[in-house]
Amino acid sequence: MAIKKQFLKSKPVCKVTFTVPAEEAKSVAVVGSFNEWNVEAMPLKKLKNGSFKGTVDLESGNSYEFKYLVDGEYVNEEAADSFAWSDFAGADNSVLSL
Repeated sequence: MAIKKQFLKSKPVCKVTFTVPAEEAKSVAVVGSFNEWNVEAMPLKKLKNGSFKGTVDLESGNSYEFKYLVDGEYVNEEAADSFAWSDFAGADNSVLSL
């Protein structure tokens, strides 16, 4: 799994690209505080190499909690900037700091 951050010079926005290697998966989405944990808000597109990829513009200077939803199972990003406990989920969430 990977996160790529591209900060824009023209405005306080960061283009964040999520890449999830999941050849066997049928669907992968990113859910988090930036999309109100909506499982349908950010599906990732399956690439020919079997990984899933998607990009979102997020406001710089903030932190966002998120998880991947891989075939209905929540998965953390191993390369996240940090992790935060969620009482609601009863588990850690990945944290993206911009």
